[in-house]
Amino acid sequence: MRKFFSRNIDPCGRLVRGIGSGLFVIGGIAIFGGNGWGAVGLIFSGGFMSCEVGRGWWVMRACGIRTKL
Repeated sequence: MRKFFSRNIDPCGRLVRGIGSGLFVIGGIAIFGGNGWGAVGLIFSGGFMSCEVGRGWWVMRACGIRTKL
C-alpha cells in the first residue's frame, strides 16, 4: 500500500491539477442554482483534486495509467 500512495506527479503536473481543481470548484459554485447535484459533484471532484495536489499523488497514475504530464 505504501507504494500506491507514494508521490507520483512532478511540480508541472501538480500545477495543472491545481488549476483544474480550482476550475471545478468555481464551475460548481457557478451552476449551483441550476443543477444542485451537478454542482455538488463538481465541488467534490475539485476538492478531491486539491487533496491530490497537496499530496503530490494522482489516483490515475497510482492505478498504472501513464499520462504525458
